[in-house]
Amino acid sequence: MHHLGGLFGLLAGVGLIYQVVAAWAVRRFMGKAPLVPAARPPVTVLKPLCGADPGLEAHLISLLRQGYPELQVICGVDSEEDAAVPVVRRVMTQFPDADISLVVDPTRHGSNLKIGNLLNMLPAARHDLLVIADSDVAAHDLYLDEAVAPFADPACGLVTFLYVGRALPNLASRLGAAGINFGFLPSALVARLVGREDGCFGATMAMPRQLLADIGGLQAVRDVLADDWALGAAVRAAGRKIVLAARPVEMTVNEPDLATLFAHEIRWGRTIAAIDRPSYIASIVTLPVPLSLLAVLLGGWSWLPLVVAAGLLRVAVMRLEEQALDVPGLGVADLFLRDLLSFVLLLTASCGRTVLWRGRRFRVERDGKLTLLEGTYR
Repeated sequence: MHHLGGLFGLLAGVGLIYQVVAAWAVRRFMGKAPLVPAARPPVTVLKPLCGADPGLEAHLISLLRQGYPELQVICGVDSEEDAAVPVVRRVMTQFPDADISLVVDPTRHGSNLKIGNLLNMLPAARHDLLVIADSDVAAHDLYLDEAVAPFADPACGLVTFLYVGRALPNLASRLGAAGINFGFLPSALVARLVGREDGCFGATMAMPRQLLADIGGLQAVRDVLADDWALGAAVRAAGRKIVLAARPVEMTVNEPDLATLFAHEIRWGRTIAAIDRPSYIASIVTLPVPLSLLAVLLGGWSWLPLVVAAGLLRVAVMRLEEQALDVPGLGVADLFLRDLLSFVLLLTASCGRTVLWRGRRFRVERDGKLTLLEGTYR
């Protein structure tokens, strides 16, 4: 037990170094100047919807107010009864001159319902450059410019965006946003810093339509939960680069309760673990506070100074990242609760492969594909 405590202490020490590097990476990234595109080609934005997410109307309006010269926006649902339908129609009324349309199609194409929705929408797309954007993404003023600018380099095959979480005013949403802002986003930047350029994030992905067809189209990922990762892997296999946009987008984090948050993040975790288990397990070093507590529990009170150092540094890093990302301050208690939750989630996600998604239970296979375990498709 003493030696095991020493192992956790060593991992916590690595975690302290990681926290310093992560804070530097976030501040460096957010200090970059926005890219100016050499050309502004016509763009089709595909917005797959399921329900009226908080802020959906504002998110759609943020797209239409980009001032982009030739923009088509396509929203998609699987039923006229979807709560997103009146929101989209209201925006269409507010912007009668905008090229925005709604596709309602219940056709199923596989176990990934988002990809099925996109497959139904794709025939309505008129432009060669496609931008796939989640419903809860709010576009900043230069969003489309930054989506198209990297394509000036012929080696660029896909542009992806990091995202910052903006929480609704409840504990679960705050913890969800904290997981994005002080967990996911810094780790993605550190991964880039050490040479991993395979990160592809589904909040927003831009790619040429012809390249999408060349790698098998959306049909190739219709049964894959980590569709963004699979598309990115296919782009890299085709000899093209994944480029990270210069600035992140904002995402509304709406987690009504802790149980919903836990199920949501277990789905994320088991998806990542299915496709890259060693890296997922290695991410435990990003959590120095829980690791240092385990060092004390298993190795004795001599490790207590490490707990203090880990706690102080974690708070300091969070404050630096808050400032860089321009997000509201998070309470210290919420931060430590978030880190403990992340630790429990990592252990739980590493020990199973079943996930809940839209009321159905699936098993995530080793290749990232979904197998329905119970329930039926509508």
